Amino acid sequence: MKTLVVVESPAKARTLSKFLGKRYVVKASMGHVRDLPKSELGVDVTAGFAPKYITIRGKGEAIRDLKTALAKSDAVLLASDPDREGEAIAWHICQLLKIPAAAPCRVEFNEITKAAVTEALRNPRPIDLNRVNAQQARRVLDRLVGYNLSPLLWRKIKRGLSAGRVQSVAVRLIVDREREIEAFVPEEYWTLTAHLGKPDADAFEARLLKQGNEKVNLRSEEDVNRVVQALQGRPFIVSQITRQEKLRKPAPPFTTSTLQQEAHRRLGFSTQRTMLIAQQLYEGVDLGKEGPVGLVTYIRTDSVRVAEPASREAAEYIAATFGREYVGGNRFAAQKNNRVQDAHEAIRPTSVSRTPEAVKKYLTEEQFKLYSLIWQRYLASQMAPAVLDVTRVDITAADYLFRATGVVLKFAGFLRLTGEKVEEEDATGELLPDLTEGEELSLLELVPKQHWTQPPPRYTEATLVRALEENGIGRPSTYAPTIETILKRGYVTRKNKQLCPTELGKTVVELLKTYFPGIIDIEFTAAMEDKLDAVEEGKGDWVEVLREFYLPFREELSRADLELRRIKVVEDVSDETCDKCGRQMVVKTGRFGKFLACPGFPECRNTRPLNVGTGVSCPRCGAELVLRRSKKGRSFYGCSRYPECDFTTWDKPVKEKCPACGEMMVQRNSYRRNFLVCTSKECNHREPARGEKSE
Repeated sequence: MKTLVVVESPAKARTLSKFLGKRYVVKASMGHVRDLPKSELGVDVTAGFAPKYITIRGKGEAIRDLKTALAKSDAVLLASDPDREGEAIAWHICQLLKIPAAAPCRVEFNEITKAAVTEALRNPRPIDLNRVNAQQARRVLDRLVGYNLSPLLWRKIKRGLSAGRVQSVAVRLIVDREREIEAFVPEEYWTLTAHLGKPDADAFEARLLKQGNEKVNLRSEEDVNRVVQALQGRPFIVSQITRQEKLRKPAPPFTTSTLQQEAHRRLGFSTQRTMLIAQQLYEGVDLGKEGPVGLVTYIRTDSVRVAEPASREAAEYIAATFGREYVGGNRFAAQKNNRVQDAHEAIRPTSVSRTPEAVKKYLTEEQFKLYSLIWQRYLASQMAPAVLDVTRVDITAADYLFRATGVVLKFAGFLRLTGEKVEEEDATGELLPDLTEGEELSLLELVPKQHWTQPPPRYTEATLVRALEENGIGRPSTYAPTIETILKRGYVTRKNKQLCPTELGKTVVELLKTYFPGIIDIEFTAAMEDKLDAVEEGKGDWVEVLREFYLPFREELSRADLELRRIKVVEDVSDETCDKCGRQMVVKTGRFGKFLACPGFPECRNTRPLNVGTGVSCPRCGAELVLRRSKKGRSFYGCSRYPECDFTTWDKPVKEKCPACGEMMVQRNSYRRNFLVCTSKECNHREPARGEKSE
């Protein structure tokens, strides 16, 4: 008896084929097999928003292969991913293969291991039409927005633009943050630190905190001088010593959002890169004699929940490796966000016994880095909290209160695995001398320091993902494609890993705010996600959700089309002239960043790369090195005299010369830190980049 098992990808199919045996034939659908047509709206609004599905171009051969395999099989099981998209793929395959919707043909598993897959195959179920309808509602909703708003933007601004529910809100967040930065006025403030000591003990620091019962706010150097004057000749007395034991708990295992954030922060991966590599780890890696195995659980999740068997396995590993006292048995509650679906487990290794070092030889460098991140985060989450001894010392002088805080690690707990530093928010030093209340201290020095308030930081990919998640915008599967879309459309650019809005992005956001407040409204978009979740849970009607949205949206479209005049986006004019028609070329933003284009388009289609100078001389010919882009959009640095000089480097060149040999140095990012590295092959000099601490 043969059973056909259908998955999305060839990699997943290969992994399953290795351990399912000859009774099963595993085929890949290559993702979705049907979708709405690209050439038209594909939604009959008058017939209850009925979608018009067609076979995706290029999927004919895959569908014929599935039909042929089904004809030779006695049963079929659809094992696409365990989410809305996976359910919709399974439903479309049912339609094409003429499988009854009520047939128990659907299986799902959270990890691609032999035990998990075998158990899933024993428990097939019918297609969940509530999930399918939730996916259909999202797809139709996005089509209604995109195929109605995008032509409006083409007519009123320029061709090639697009708009969507989630991407528009993402651009708005970035634009609003930029407005905050532009409007920010820095304010001066000062801190005052006392360096104190006692005989036969190391000096320590204490910070000025209060005057009487009021918090001290030093706004100018005059304020500082008044305090310093008031403290002259006054004794510094230890007034109170407070000792307490504090627990530092480990972070929960990764969700999709937190994995993207941490991979961006620690590894420098884009959200899209993170999801691509995580998908490879989920679908399976060939581990030699063990064969192909999925190394991590399903990677699209908003849950921090862990299955009981996995938690027990981690506890046994921790006890054997570190000792029974390091076992934490932690349980993590869902976030305080009623939009968390909790449909799947957190992202974790399928087995903690497969340590990163044990599987390293089978992984690419990027796979190893990401797997190490997931493995360590999960194992740490199952370990005991660290125990800190925190000593807080209050010191009075005149009517001023200074405070020193020291932290000592009493029990490492999960920190033994992660190696993180022990820090407290207001700590002034890790160790304090032995002090007693009433003791007088020697004032060694009063150190004032000037500061300025800082504007809110621009979003990075990591912080934008966090903002989208906190506001309930989109779902785990949408974060990476949303960021890629707004970059591709030229609404946003990356500058030193920060997301900056372009003039085009600002213009589109202002237009949407004026005429489509619902599309651009954060709460409205989040509420729509709640309605889609209700459809999945069987508590809402997907057609009614679309109708409530579309009727006012149609009126807004008509008003905008009538009232809006064509908007001209201001373009930066460069110093370079077009070598074909003589016009001053302008700076435009495309898929791979900025470039120079002739303003005479479409009569003149001349374009040219925009070379951004670095101020660093080429080590071969002395010309300036400039930032350039490869055909795949990756940044690199090359000589401005190319093709006469073909010097290139992937690493960012810096002005500092190597102190050992005098050659050019570049900045290189390692696992956690940035270093300056000499480019000479004969010289091994490297040093921490500016702002990094020496080892």
